[in-house]
Amino acid sequence: MGKNRYPKIVVDLKKLRHNIDRALVKCQDQGIEIAGVIKGCSGLPECARQFALAGCRFIASSRLEQLEAVRNYGVQTELMMIRIPMLSEASEVVRLADISLNSDMEVLKALDYHARLRDKTHKVILMADLGDLREGFWSKEELLSAALYVERDLHNLRLAGVGTNLGCYGAIAATPEKLNELVARAELIEAEIGRELEFISGGATSSYLRVLEGNMPRRINLLRIGEGILLARDSQELWGYDMSDMYQDAFTLQAEVIEVRDKPSHPVGEIMFDAFGNRPEYQDRGIRRRALIAIGKVDYGFPDQLIPRDKDLKILGASSDHTILDVQDCGRNYKTGDIIEFDLWYAPLVYATSSPNVDVVYI
Repeated sequence: MGKNRYPKIVVDLKKLRHNIDRALVKCQDQGIEIAGVIKGCSGLPECARQFALAGCRFIASSRLEQLEAVRNYGVQTELMMIRIPMLSEASEVVRLADISLNSDMEVLKALDYHARLRDKTHKVILMADLGDLREGFWSKEELLSAALYVERDLHNLRLAGVGTNLGCYGAIAATPEKLNELVARAELIEAEIGRELEFISGGATSSYLRVLEGNMPRRINLLRIGEGILLARDSQELWGYDMSDMYQDAFTLQAEVIEVRDKPSHPVGEIMFDAFGNRPEYQDRGIRRRALIAIGKVDYGFPDQLIPRDKDLKILGASSDHTILDVQDCGRNYKTGDIIEFDLWYAPLVYATSSPNVDVVYI
């Protein structure tokens, strides 16, 4: 793709590496290793390389194709599959990932079978559901039973540890008390198998808040961090933590203006449903200066999660392929061909970096 092709995501690798380094220092000071999660940037291999160069313990993704692209790019860091595997992809999980998160007995058996066929050992972390109600063994007894089965009967699997996920579905906070529940389950397993587990994985970016506060339970020694490094925005904007030592603009979305005109601010005619089946409401502010840019919901998902760098610019809405902006109060006199820049929340970053219509360039 050419430098002048829009829309595009511009990745500042120095800023990204800075964020990785800062998170690593904070975690390592508390005895915690990082699995650098790359699904937020759709597995861009050059971004994965920054995690590897910085010294992350694992490169992690929920998508096998992203792990394969990273390996083909020459990254040698161990790879982690963080979505519990489908039974149908067990062979590929063993081929591509060094370690995976698991919560299903049939899948564990399949992983063991395919690891045996490949004459290799595949590491597994068993997931405990502590109340967020996504993946994980619900009862302590079921988790212990699964751990003993892996330890004693599945000879091509290595029980590397236990883990949990908090905040992604049920929005359950990763409190010290909640994470101590995970430690207690890990220690119950350790008492039965007669050895210490390599990893107690306390979750993702939402658990990184415990590192920032310095109250992470002592035995939590692995976090799977994506957004907290890629954008470092949620911790500041949602939870109020000071993230001024990290960049929130390592990724920039650029889009080109394709029309600028004065138009009514309220549609004229009978309002029905928009292209996505919604019945929108509009505020009548009279005639306003409006600009269209050549990017839409199919490219980034949510207009309200784009953050214009021009603070006087207002996002009015979007259709599939167009985004409508109010530029009436902007100091800049926008015209066709101009480039407008946006910072991003997590969801638009995922959408934009996975869109074939959005170019990616590195600086």
